[in-house]
Amino acid sequence: MRNRYLDLLRFLAIVRVVVYHVTGWATLTLVFPAMSVMFALAGSLMAASLRRSGPPAVGRRLRRLLPSLWVLAVVFVPAMLLTGLPLTPKVLLWLVPVADPPANDWGAVALSPIWYLRNYLWFVLASPVALWLFRRAPLPTLLAPYAVLAAIESGVYPNAPAAVQQFGLYFGAWLLGFAHQDGTLRRLANRVLWPAAAVLVIAGGAWILTHPGPRGYDLNDIPLGNALWSAGFILVLLGRAPASAAWVDWNALIGRLVTILNRRALTVYLWHMPFVVALTPLVDVVGWSHQDPVGLAIRIALVFALVGVVTLLVGWVEDVAARRRPELIPGGRRSAPAGPVRRPASHPGKSAGGSAAVPAGRAVVPGQHIREPETVEITAGRR
Repeated sequence: MRNRYLDLLRFLAIVRVVVYHVTGWATLTLVFPAMSVMFALAGSLMAASLRRSGPPAVGRRLRRLLPSLWVLAVVFVPAMLLTGLPLTPKVLLWLVPVADPPANDWGAVALSPIWYLRNYLWFVLASPVALWLFRRAPLPTLLAPYAVLAAIESGVYPNAPAAVQQFGLYFGAWLLGFAHQDGTLRRLANRVLWPAAAVLVIAGGAWILTHPGPRGYDLNDIPLGNALWSAGFILVLLGRAPASAAWVDWNALIGRLVTILNRRALTVYLWHMPFVVALTPLVDVVGWSHQDPVGLAIRIALVFALVGVVTLLVGWVEDVAARRRPELIPGGRRSAPAGPVRRPASHPGKSAGGSAAVPAGRAVVPGQHIREPETVEITAGRR
């Protein structure tokens, strides 16, 4: 059975990232460090898949990740080739982005969220070994990425490749997802978890205040502060995560929106930034500045509307990749089979339908439903 609380976190992260890319408000990165939260959710689901299936889970995860990227590439790669992108063997990186795929000037901005897929792919490939190490030495394994990042940011390892910095910045969140999946975070007593989260947030906040980036206190420009601040959030969000959250579905509209964005997270991730870039000229044409709340609200609504249209057109690719029945709009109720239903005679201990009867006093949990396949936990945009 799905944990709707985790679905809600992913929903909030997706919305936050899209709004951030439209508005550029650095405060949003502090209020909710969405990308680190998403990596933690991804790590938790990856650990669960490895526990169930072992190394073959890596191939299944990649199978679900890449088809939606290929759909994007079919549209944008020819357009970039026609507008100045050289045709070289590096174009093949659009098939499997183990490194940043090539792009021309406008494509580099519109398709900048590909960094997330690159990191996600490498984290998936590293997960079997990382999970093996984590189970044998949890604390040293968990601290390793943060130690690497601290060495880079303090000047001990000043010329580290970008991939190593990204490992230090986000793989710690991925490993916290491992800790969530195996119950380590849940078992932490309040006297340990809350002070640890407070220390991380205070340390991260102090680094952020003393090392502002070109956009001020935007976490995207302050890697060590980002990692520490985000780790504190993750400890609380996942360490005290409820076992279930049926209340997410008490409002039918909100529950449906949470389901849709979880089932179409990869499509929203890949396609929202091109629309953000395309609508940016409206700032000059119509006069909507970043200080105009009405203009910003309209731009946010337009981005979501355009992404919604694309989702209707190609979002079903995510269903095919996950081997689900394709749907235009996910989360609808399945129709009951036609024809009369014959009820066999009741037997002691059985219900009329032939299944075991519910014991007296046993209540059905509100919102409980049949387990669905995992979703690929992707969010949009650059951090």
